[in-house]
Amino acid sequence: MNAQLEAARQAAGEAIGVFYDPRQDAAHAANLQRSHRLREEMASLMQRAEAWGGAASGADRNDRSKAETEPEE
Repeated sequence: MNAQLEAARQAAGEAIGVFYDPRQDAAHAANLQRSHRLREEMASLMQRAEAWGGAASGADRNDRSKAETEPEE
């Protein structure tokens, strides 16, 4: 993607600061905002997954320790 953007910038003959300035291109600005939102959402989901996985892992360890201490019938 970076190579495509750089090729487009060079083809347009724009300076880096102008071409990559989101204030100059509403569609590019919207894509940047969307990308940031998705990145934040992904980080939030990963944190939830880690917490859920940690809780499930703790519950599994707790269940195993109970099974080891209970007498067999």
